[in-house]
Amino acid sequence: MAAADQEPRASAVHRRSYQDKSYLHGFLGSVGDFQNDRAFQDVILEVEGRRFPCHRLVLSAASPYFRAMFTNDMAERRQKKVVLQCLDARIFREILSYIYSGTFHVSLYNVQPLYQAADFLQLDYVRDTCSSYMVENVGVESSNCVDLYKFAGVFSVDIVLKRCQQWIYHNFAEVASSEEFCSLSVNQLIDIISYDELHIKKETIVWEAVVRWVKHSREDRLHHLPIILPHIRFNLLTSDDTAAILEHPLVREDPGSSEVIRNMVQKENYLNLKPRDGMTTEMALLSSVRSNQMFCINPKAGKFFKISCNDVPQVLAKAVTNDSDIYILTEASDFTEASDSEDQLSLFKYNEFGNRWEQKSSVRCVRGDGRPRVEHLVDAGGHLYYLARVVDRSSGTEEMFMAMERYDQHTDQWHSCSRVDLGGWEHDNQTDTLVIKDYTVVSCDRYIYIFSDTEMHRYDSSLEFWYRLIMPRNIPQFCTAVAKGTNIFCANFDFSKRMVYNTERQGWFKYQAFEQIDEGHHFFTDSRSPGFFVLEKKLHLVLSCRDETTGSDTCRICFYDKSKATWSGLRLPTALPPELRQCASPSPVARMYLPYFKSGQMHA
Repeated sequence: MAAADQEPRASAVHRRSYQDKSYLHGFLGSVGDFQNDRAFQDVILEVEGRRFPCHRLVLSAASPYFRAMFTNDMAERRQKKVVLQCLDARIFREILSYIYSGTFHVSLYNVQPLYQAADFLQLDYVRDTCSSYMVENVGVESSNCVDLYKFAGVFSVDIVLKRCQQWIYHNFAEVASSEEFCSLSVNQLIDIISYDELHIKKETIVWEAVVRWVKHSREDRLHHLPIILPHIRFNLLTSDDTAAILEHPLVREDPGSSEVIRNMVQKENYLNLKPRDGMTTEMALLSSVRSNQMFCINPKAGKFFKISCNDVPQVLAKAVTNDSDIYILTEASDFTEASDSEDQLSLFKYNEFGNRWEQKSSVRCVRGDGRPRVEHLVDAGGHLYYLARVVDRSSGTEEMFMAMERYDQHTDQWHSCSRVDLGGWEHDNQTDTLVIKDYTVVSCDRYIYIFSDTEMHRYDSSLEFWYRLIMPRNIPQFCTAVAKGTNIFCANFDFSKRMVYNTERQGWFKYQAFEQIDEGHHFFTDSRSPGFFVLEKKLHLVLSCRDETTGSDTCRICFYDKSKATWSGLRLPTALPPELRQCASPSPVARMYLPYFKSGQMHA
């Protein structure tokens, strides 16, 4: 290297970088002026017969598509005029506006062709901006949702497709009555009517939508009816509704359709198809401390039911999956107090169609030295997990850890997961002994959190790995916790200490709604054994309290109304049984089809 190219070592210590932002804007402005003044242009792009003089250098700098065209050994590299196919001239003018100025305009009328052009020319910013614009404007006009849904499916724009699906599911009746609904392909129609998430009050709405779609082009679509019918849930229709469909002119005209319907209503697996979301009601699952019972309650809707667990062993834990499947974990029927190192626990899934508990695969549990275990059952990242706090003295020293197993609902098999070692001990100065700590377990999205007053751990279900998190001082020992969004709400046994953990910021803070609890709300007086649950997107709290008039224990429920920034007590059904005077936390929430609970062991 020449001496002039070498920089003295001492001066390098004081080197600084400077950026002239005005130069950057000025440079781009000058390039735009060159384009407006038609200066230094060296190539003409032709789109739909319209000519656009441009600069090869600018085009190549902005677009990988043009860079490849003008730098590789392609014919266009030597041509003065290049014809671009499959582009709209008006849209290409908008593209050139972005290339030369960084500015472009998007509307509902040009967003789709603009996305196509940006995708073709590999302009990532324009393409991604169009995607975001479509997501923000789904449903702005009643006709655009189906149109965007079809577009997103063709071009695999997943975020737009997902948003369109959500809008269609929540507004199916409105969408099905639109003219655009009839433009769906048969596969798109089947995809929509197959989902549980449809917010409809009755299944006949789906059948009426299918009829309308077929009639729109009867000759071309009638032969599709036999492959569409299996996606209508006849188990949610009355016998009169099914009979009326069998007599419908479309069904009678196509001999195969009536046969399909008769075969479907006789298949047992078809009879177990889930109700649509719009037919279900969110219910909190409360269980009693003193009896083997589970109670489903929605105070605002005035709904209350009881699920009997008398035909299963003692319930140790319960959980609800994202699909609203209800599971309980029980002692095995042949459980003994023997000092074996391992025992089996039984897993049961609730079948709401048959109103019964179905036994699944048993799970092994480590018993340690015989000290009481603490079992947990949680859903995280689409999987069901069993966790048990275990004390072990087999090594000569007392160890405490949380054992964990993962349940695969598709294979009905359990798989071992890595355990997490716990501190788990605190010294009782009065008795001069070591006391076992309690740990709170809660799931949030794909994570499982375990914490006491001194330590906190997080399990990432996607990575299958435990992380130890920093636990600040002066955190109380919590007995209940629930996740709502990115926050985990916690409280201690007498409800005197309440805090919130934010999973994004990974920090604890005091919640304004909790601070208002101390401002004279009578239903928090002399409360204990709190249990949180999130029902209809609102934070609810169930408490065991002392009835001042009778002197007996009672149960109270309240919820936080964020719009009014206040706590409100809820009137409980008069049929609430005495077993619910003390509730066991946690209280998961499931979407339930209430007509199934009008018979059997359930009662209002």
